[in-house]
Amino acid sequence: MAQILVVDDEIGIRELLSEILREEGHDVTLAENAAVARTRREAGRPDLVLLDIWMPDTDGITLLKEWASGGHLTMPVVMMSGHATIDTAVEATRIGATDFLEKPIGMQKLLATVKHALEHGQRPATTELSLAAFPRSTPLKDLKKRLDQVAAGSRAILLRSPPGGLVDLVARTLLKPGKIWLNLTHDTQPLTVDALRNASGGVIYAEELGRLVRLQQKNLMFAVERLDEFSLCLVVGTEADAAQLAAQGWDESLLSRVFGGRLGLPALADIRDEIPEIAAHLLVHMIEAGEVPLRHLSTAAQNTLRQHRWPGGYLELKAAMKSIALAALEAEIGVDDVLPQIHPGGSERHPSVGADLSGDIMDLPLREAREIFERHYFEYHLAKTGGNMTRLAEKSGLERTHLYRKLKDLGVRSGKRSDEER
Repeated sequence: MAQILVVDDEIGIRELLSEILREEGHDVTLAENAAVARTRREAGRPDLVLLDIWMPDTDGITLLKEWASGGHLTMPVVMMSGHATIDTAVEATRIGATDFLEKPIGMQKLLATVKHALEHGQRPATTELSLAAFPRSTPLKDLKKRLDQVAAGSRAILLRSPPGGLVDLVARTLLKPGKIWLNLTHDTQPLTVDALRNASGGVIYAEELGRLVRLQQKNLMFAVERLDEFSLCLVVGTEADAAQLAAQGWDESLLSRVFGGRLGLPALADIRDEIPEIAAHLLVHMIEAGEVPLRHLSTAAQNTLRQHRWPGGYLELKAAMKSIALAALEAEIGVDDVLPQIHPGGSERHPSVGADLSGDIMDLPLREAREIFERHYFEYHLAKTGGNMTRLAEKSGLERTHLYRKLKDLGVRSGKRSDEER
């Protein structure tokens, strides 16, 4: 039978639904709030979710939107509520809910709805990741707010990005479900009115203006003049300013149109504390799409990803995550799985094993510099003590349980336990 996740903050409802569904032979998992639901959904890959609308931490509609925008709505979801309006039910359906149950829920109605959802609930095609998938990240949440404000005032949006930026992730945020993504850099033929009409309501995109050839620049001009006619949104990125592009031969009237609505983006290295969450979302997204096997990142692997400079930005991180997941031998991705993919052949040493403590480290943020020093410190003393953890604990002044946790967080291989620890 099916694996069903029941999400409701009322314990009585959870237990009642669980009892009924288990008697029907289903495997039921329970969650009392959105935070637990996220974890259960990711770990269990349910065939169906029964999701309450009114919950104290995050309401069901918000969680449904989060799953939809993050490409995680790959199972039918039935919303539940005792106080919802018709508008709420319509909104839930528009976002992707399969059905709606009004409380109190009768047994026959429950079973009929569950049966219908399991038989007819479609698994939507996985969408690309966007900023909407990160409601708990302050930098990314604020960036989305700014993007929405700029998009409300202009159909043409220019993303000024340093090398290693987030252009693709940000641009995908403006693509509405079911609409077309038209990438100008893939066009080798003149753009036509029919192509724009077919893409009506969608997004026209170019990652870097400076790389567009003459034909693609003409296609851009052709599209800019017809954005309103076909309700299109143009999103282009560039590292250059208008003067630099004009010096390259760009039409100045086109540049004035494109540079009308501008939004500055950070480099991925500027928001390195968000990298573990972005990487985890990318990994789940690829698992849902069937691109990689079931994997999860260890804390040490997340720290290693966060320390990397990512000169290629979001797209480099995305490609690396796929390679890491495909090459990993175990379900948990460790540091040894990450390093060969981001530093192939060891041509560029990871800062934790090769940074100059008297040089480059002084230019780093305090938190990053401290972690690099701590790695060197523990690796040095592990080697000096022959991997004896008791002596290392005495030397560092850390309690051994804390020491093991510290080494794991830093991605440092711990030594052998002493005889008294075994």
